[in-house]
Amino acid sequence: MPHTLFPTAFGTCGVAWNDTGLLGFQLPEEDVEVTERKLAQRAHTKSATEPRPEWLRRVIERVQAHLEGRLQDFTDVPLDWTRVSDFQQAVYRHALAIKPGYKQSYGDIAKAMGLGNEAARAVGVALATNPWPLIVPCHRVVSASDKMTGFSAPGGVRTKTRLLALEGAELISE
Repeated sequence: MPHTLFPTAFGTCGVAWNDTGLLGFQLPEEDVEVTERKLAQRAHTKSATEPRPEWLRRVIERVQAHLEGRLQDFTDVPLDWTRVSDFQQAVYRHALAIKPGYKQSYGDIAKAMGLGNEAARAVGVALATNPWPLIVPCHRVVSASDKMTGFSAPGGVRTKTRLLALEGAELISE
């Protein structure tokens, strides 16, 4: 299955896909080679040799627009759910419902799923393995105290904060 890289205002991102939808999304790493290597390893794909499908071209344009500050809603992007568990899928669907400029806590998602606060950690673990960061907006999930914690994508908490600021979310400084 193929992947491709593309430029954005944040740096070079990457997407992997198949006939069902996106297999993976990669935020920029320190250089293009690392971005491609990490995407290929996580999605088990190779660099595309064929032209990008039209639907994928539109997704890429929307990602570019979003990272330039023209906010997008990615809830309609086709995702290949076959590589995630039912629990992960449920967590990711809750994260998809969080609109740009808003945040929820790990506990809020656990409660929305009918689980207790003690499941907040399991929600965090699921989000840490999100194959589609930005598309499935795990950066919009914060600690119960509204702290920027637990962002495993490139750049860590700095990238999480940068994405939330871009989207106009209220950020609390200490």
